[in-house]
Amino acid sequence: MKHHYLLGPLALVAALQANAAPLKIDPAQSSVSVVFKQVSVPVEAKFRRFDAMLDFDAAKISTSKAQITIDTGSLDVGEPESNKEVAKKEWFNVAQFPKASFVTSSIKENGPGKLLVSGALSIKGKTAQVSFPVTTTVQGKRQVFNGALPIRRTAFGIGEGDWSDTTIVADQVTIKFQLVAVK
Repeated sequence: MKHHYLLGPLALVAALQANAAPLKIDPAQSSVSVVFKQVSVPVEAKFRRFDAMLDFDAAKISTSKAQITIDTGSLDVGEPESNKEVAKKEWFNVAQFPKASFVTSSIKENGPGKLLVSGALSIKGKTAQVSFPVTTTVQGKRQVFNGALPIRRTAFGIGEGDWSDTTIVADQVTIKFQLVAVK
């Protein structure tokens, strides 16, 4: 009957390990988009395909990590001709750079329900270290992460040649995301 004394600690370890598993992303409820101005008119375009891995533990935020990989050819600007244009070499050069990614280097608490996320953003063969705020809320069995990261598209070689003129398509672009994870 001495085995009874081990059940409590073993059950606790098993529960902690179960909670430490990466969160499962609900792709139907999650989204990644870009917001930019074209001839001073705001446009929001969505990436239709992306993968996200979130290993998040609210009790140990500093050990949490995330990785997002985006299929750059899945950008839907709203019309087929524009979608073909942004896949070209001057924009995302999807043939050579089919994926963009973000990998965290740190996640820190930044107030109740707020995080400061830092890491490497790679687009079109260029990588930059970035930091941005993320809000997180628990909604039943779901944990929702919302964030917005402003970037300059020209820093990543997006919109080269004739498209480098920032009066037509603004240089400032905001990458917005909502990741919905099931606990």
